[in-house]
Amino acid sequence: MTITVPSRQLFLDGEWKEPILKKRIPVINPSTELQIGEIPAATAEDVDLAVAAARRALVKNKGKHWTTASGSVRARYLRAIAAKVMERKSELAKLEAIDCGKPLDEALWDMDDVAGCFEYYADLADGLDAKQKAPIALPMQTFKSHVLREPIGVVALITPWNYPLLMAVWKVAPALAAGCTAILKPSELASVTCLELGQICIDVGLPPGVLNILTGLGPEAGAPLASHPHVDKIAFTGSSMTGSKIMTTAAELIKPVSLELGGKSPIVVFEDVDLDKAVEWTMFGCFWTNGQICAATTRLIIHERIAEQFLNRLVEWIKNIKISDPLEEGCRLGPVVSKGQYEKVLKFISTAKSEGATILTGGSRPRHLNKGFFIEPTVVTDVTTSMQIWREEVFGPVLCVKTFSAEEQAIELANDTQYGLAAAVISNDLERCERLAKAFQAGIVWVNCSQPCFPQAPWGGIKRSGFGRELGEWGLENYLSVKQVTQYISDEPWGWYQFPSKL
Repeated sequence: MTITVPSRQLFLDGEWKEPILKKRIPVINPSTELQIGEIPAATAEDVDLAVAAARRALVKNKGKHWTTASGSVRARYLRAIAAKVMERKSELAKLEAIDCGKPLDEALWDMDDVAGCFEYYADLADGLDAKQKAPIALPMQTFKSHVLREPIGVVALITPWNYPLLMAVWKVAPALAAGCTAILKPSELASVTCLELGQICIDVGLPPGVLNILTGLGPEAGAPLASHPHVDKIAFTGSSMTGSKIMTTAAELIKPVSLELGGKSPIVVFEDVDLDKAVEWTMFGCFWTNGQICAATTRLIIHERIAEQFLNRLVEWIKNIKISDPLEEGCRLGPVVSKGQYEKVLKFISTAKSEGATILTGGSRPRHLNKGFFIEPTVVTDVTTSMQIWREEVFGPVLCVKTFSAEEQAIELANDTQYGLAAAVISNDLERCERLAKAFQAGIVWVNCSQPCFPQAPWGGIKRSGFGRELGEWGLENYLSVKQVTQYISDEPWGWYQFPSKL
């Protein structure tokens, strides 16, 4: 199956424009390790152009063509983008698969979610008009008050490579629905489908400058964008280390940020479960998207009574996973995104062994694949809470295991992390599940499942997993500023000071 990566430039002010310094970055297929194309590499000079274009679009015609237009006007564009995504669904999914290594079936699912996200925020944009001038009840009848919801302005959207288009759209769709103008900076490791979003914007006639797309390296493009004085907000998804740098930069300019960062999420499995159902959700929670999910439930905390039986069954299921080129039918695990990530994951496994852990299954390249950044689904046992594999995010198909005997112990192990993005519990005792849902220190809790995600429900974490929420109504609020308007309505003078004539 031959797929050609389109040759694109930067998407600036509604047009394709060559980077000022004419730099390019190779696109490497992680399944074959071969170059399959190039993307433009923006620098600070291009960032200036993108921010200027976004700011012009913000104020053009006093904002009437976008920012102060009715929500229904913006909704029409979002729905048109959704329709175009579905029209190109197969092509976009294949591009994503060869760009980041995601199995094709997953990429197809992602494209459905991309379109669904645009549709959802189109509906919320429609509803924004009715929420304007929402009255506030006041204790004094001489005043009336209402709120205005206004776009926060020009926003920088910096996104990761594990869900290249979908996680970009988690930011793009609500930002545009709110009336913001935006600069999208996707990861240089997987930008191809994000650039195609630029072509879709051209096809649907999105006003120039409303969305600009800059591809390039973090230090050369991402850092200048995050520190740009004419950017009003930064929304970032990625590593905690980079998030900390962005937060520091934003603090110097006193501008708002929302951060969705790393995770080391637990999945707690009790002794009363259906074994095969629990095994499959455990696998899905860790190995979906080749293990490259910030919310991956990579710490299995299993009741000691069923641990041996569960792990034996888990190994049987894992042996049945088809590991192959993502475009092969039935592929359920592709390569990690890059050589650097491949080496990083293998180093985590090697360190776990050197620290005394046991590799129950996996831990290396699949024997039948000589090329590509493939890593077998790996299960690590005999883990202690001081080990690196327990404490740090791997971002690959690696599951570490600890056992417990009592509910309180399970909760303590689950919360034994600097992160707080997600957590899962699997048990037939729903009252127990409710107790754990309340006890987990996490922004997302899954009960009898792992990793489902819907645009209607909030997404985000606590602790070193960041702050702010994406998706749902919370995602839209990320890009809105609330303005209080209070009016004095009495015919009587305020009467606090004496009239000069009475002195």
